[in-house]
Amino acid sequence: MRKPRDFDSELKALDSKARQLKQAKLQQLGELVVATGADVLPVDQLAGALLAIVSASDIIIREDWRQRGAAFFQRERKARGGASSGAVSAAAADGGTAPPRSATGAE
Repeated sequence: MRKPRDFDSELKALDSKARQLKQAKLQQLGELVVATGADVLPVDQLAGALLAIVSASDIIIREDWRQRGAAFFQRERKARGGASSGAVSAAAADGGTAPPRSATGAE
């Protein structure tokens, strides 16, 4: 006879994993802000730039930001001798997310 599934423990395990993933994402985003040099910006200015990126609908501008972000990650990888940090590899895997610095440079 099969052992009944313990849904409560499975749900707790999934919840724990989700919290860990969210924490890792937050840490990687913070590392990305520091790596791009955006940590020197006032918080209000950085938030405004990020909001502009999210609301931008111009495909040409978004593609420019994507290319600049990809170039940034390539430079970072070369500077590290091929090894990339968690923030760099996670953001590069995302593919569509431009780093905060590229938004301020596209004024």
